[in-house]
Amino acid sequence: MESIVTKDAVVHFNSKVYEKLNDYIETTNPSKIFILVDSNTHEYCLSSFMAELNNGDIKVEVMEIPDGEDHKTIDICSGVWEALSQYYADRKSLLINLGGGVVTDLGGFVASTYMRGISYINVPTSLLAMVDASVGGKTGVDLGTLKNIVGVISEGEMVLIDPSFLATLPQNHMVSGYAEMLKHGLIRDKDYWNTLTHLEDLDISHLNQLIYDSVVIKNKVVTEDPTEKGLRKILNFGHTLGHAIESYFLGNADKEPLLHGEAIAIGMILEAYISTKVCGLSLEEFESIKTGILKTFSKVEITNRDQEVIIDLLKYDKKNSHGTVKFVLLETIGQPKIDCLVDNELIFEAFKYYNTYLNISSS
Repeated sequence: MESIVTKDAVVHFNSKVYEKLNDYIETTNPSKIFILVDSNTHEYCLSSFMAELNNGDIKVEVMEIPDGEDHKTIDICSGVWEALSQYYADRKSLLINLGGGVVTDLGGFVASTYMRGISYINVPTSLLAMVDASVGGKTGVDLGTLKNIVGVISEGEMVLIDPSFLATLPQNHMVSGYAEMLKHGLIRDKDYWNTLTHLEDLDISHLNQLIYDSVVIKNKVVTEDPTEKGLRKILNFGHTLGHAIESYFLGNADKEPLLHGEAIAIGMILEAYISTKVCGLSLEEFESIKTGILKTFSKVEITNRDQEVIIDLLKYDKKNSHGTVKFVLLETIGQPKIDCLVDNELIFEAFKYYNTYLNISSS
């Protein structure tokens, strides 16, 4: 399994990761090394990572943030910036982000803006971060419950993927990352989609290759369109409604928050349904998408009132322009179409189908 060259960095896998990390430290000789963790990765991942780190005489400081999407905020960034300043981080310092998508997104943003930019390395410890959040250069934080509204596109020095960290993950977090892998198949590779939706034919030994294949798919897209002028928009399939659903459930005290992948799974079913009406996605392929996703993801109740608020949240989607909500839809599996216009009536129809098919009350 080889390393993958991205636009400005390299993704290393498995046995190569610590060799490449220590070579980088020896070659660049950073003034200080800072490791950003959350409370979970501090407990479950930091000690094994430190055992592999060869920092020589370079001082290492560990900074911890609370875990969870609700802490992916500017206030937390301010705390990290202040900690960097208090520990005399300079422009030759290195920040290593050891954690899931919240840590890599927030840490990358902190590094990209502290002293107008210091070097950073992502070490993703969740499946979601390995196949999505840590690759592609998107960094940033949420604004209230609005996902990833503040941020910059900035590649770190490298991404180090060590699948052994996945042994520390709860099952629901593994499932959350799996949603992004399914998305990569739907937008780019039907064979990959078919493999992922027949996991009963695989075992744990196949996981490393599936992660690698997912990163290859994403990297090809972001390398061709790093700043999301066109092609990179296809990575947002399922995310227009998915992010709105995630934001709504995160900000509603009466709802159990959804993990990112859980919300995106719903978004992909809804947007696949819309695709049958707008882009001619066949009913056969829609059935494949729906059943493939529901093999793993549970149904979620989304009432009529919920739907109204979720649709209102669409106005904050980052793909919008000139006040128009733009969707990524599917013509076929592996062939997406960007900048699709969808009226609210059709969105409500998709929700109605979702609720009816899953026998969920929509009152």
